[in-house]
Amino acid sequence: MYRAPISEIAFMMKHVAGLPELLQSNRFSDLSEDLVDAILTEAARFSEEEIAPLNRVGDQQGSTLADGVVTVPDGWTECYRNWSEAGWNALTGDPDYGGQGLPVSLFMATMEIWNAGSVAFGLCPTLTVGAIEALEEHATPALKDVYLAKMITGEWTGTMNLTEPQAGSDLNALRSRAEPQADGSYRLFGQKIFITYGEHGMTENIIHLVLARLPDAPAGTRGISLFLVPKYLVDEEGNPGQRNDLKCSGIEHKLGIHASPTCMMSFGDNEGAVGYLVGEENKGLACMFTMMNNARLAVGVQGLGVAERATQQAMAYAKERKQGRAVGAEGPGMSPIAAHPDIKRSLLSMMALTSVARVLCFVCAHAIDMSRTGEDDAFWSDRAAFLTPFAKALSTDIAVEVASTGVQIHGGMGFVEETGAAQHFRDARILPIYEGTNGIQAIDLVMRKIPLAGGEHVAGFIKELRDIVSDVGAANNPELGTMAGCLDEALNDVEEATAFINDAHGEGRTNDILAGATPYLRLFGLATGGCLLAKGAMATLRQAATSNDDNNRLLVARYFSENLLAETKGLCRTVTRGAESTLAFDSFSVAS
Repeated sequence: MYRAPISEIAFMMKHVAGLPELLQSNRFSDLSEDLVDAILTEAARFSEEEIAPLNRVGDQQGSTLADGVVTVPDGWTECYRNWSEAGWNALTGDPDYGGQGLPVSLFMATMEIWNAGSVAFGLCPTLTVGAIEALEEHATPALKDVYLAKMITGEWTGTMNLTEPQAGSDLNALRSRAEPQADGSYRLFGQKIFITYGEHGMTENIIHLVLARLPDAPAGTRGISLFLVPKYLVDEEGNPGQRNDLKCSGIEHKLGIHASPTCMMSFGDNEGAVGYLVGEENKGLACMFTMMNNARLAVGVQGLGVAERATQQAMAYAKERKQGRAVGAEGPGMSPIAAHPDIKRSLLSMMALTSVARVLCFVCAHAIDMSRTGEDDAFWSDRAAFLTPFAKALSTDIAVEVASTGVQIHGGMGFVEETGAAQHFRDARILPIYEGTNGIQAIDLVMRKIPLAGGEHVAGFIKELRDIVSDVGAANNPELGTMAGCLDEALNDVEEATAFINDAHGEGRTNDILAGATPYLRLFGLATGGCLLAKGAMATLRQAATSNDDNNRLLVARYFSENLLAETKGLCRTVTRGAESTLAFDSFSVAS
């Protein structure tokens, strides 16, 4: 039974991520905290009553393909239509095209709730909203007039078509081609794989955004263009008409997210699929990155949703399952396993890591919003770019870790499908892979984000974290335990590892940087998460904590600092001393 943690979501938005600052900007001055609370409450009701009950059904039935038609699980279409008719897809859309123009941070808060209900369900709007953002930013007014309104309402869904059988993360190998036509349109030919919701019957049209090459395009990624390719061509009245020359040629049989159809798409088996250029010729990758960057945050929020659902289920099971007798237990019989210290440790770890995922995603969403207010846009754009690898990579790693711990708490019953704990683990495992693997996120961090503004942005961010730690130390509150000292040591590790990265950049030791990229991201992300949880703890103390939620928030922040942050010391050692042995390895010398 899933219950959306709306009080914790609202608290993190208001007291950690910076919602009041956002509401003071001209762009969002009409939005109030009370309205935010009301939206979260209604989102919680919808997910709890309509989405979450379908999670198991979707996993068991999955989506199927027969004669070119994809059938989604029972209840899926009705749920999606109820969801879109309620206006949820339109939260952040352009008001000129029927959107509500609300903050990304509010949409991401609702996305946590949808994905906790069912990550397979949440995938569809994730891709649609990403496509909307790309069109809002790069499409011509004529394309916007035809397609945006119905995509914003959710009447039509959107997809992202990058990957090909021979071209995964490296788009230099992309082969799909587009041929210009006399009427200004293009004809597309090629195959794409791993296309989420590439075919389904939940809506009357599907709008594909497809990367392809023009005949005279430069080699490599400099020669990629972006095209809008609808499933059905749109007539003069704006309604779907003739079927375009594209089809779903297969769907993947996956470890998890069974209800989400992951399609192999074939474009142009006959005369060519009609498409329309988005942005400039040979500049398609920049257009697609508008979609991908926010999609990376959305995937981080998917991880957060799965972690929250797995934590709630493990907590409920641990309170009910009785095994052995806890030390000091009163009365006869066995104790609930939640009373045993090792299970307490496991549950607290799940809660703490989930909270870290939440604060990382929310502060990243806040930075995106602030970058659009017209107030210090450059700073906030850099902040959003810097935080995105943490939000995507660490949050999705956390989803896998937390779901795995949930299986462990269920014991043998976690390994069988009956309890549903295994589904969370299976669903979570894709999240560190798609939208740019977490290894790619780490490379992006060390190669592009650490050098932002000559390294000054990162230095300023660390200073902000130091200020939080100073506040914790000055409070001298026994409820905070040794939090200040633990956070201070973690930030020392961050600064030592960052200095190593900067020195290696200056000396051209790129392989040394890349060898430690993934542990560096985790090191910096854990330290950041610990400081942000401490910020929430301080806000809780200032409000004179009285509720169980408040008390748990204080304990979780303290537990994370005193128990989980010790990992940063080992991670720092790996970053600064581990490159030589890593680079010495030659996999080709090992027999297959």
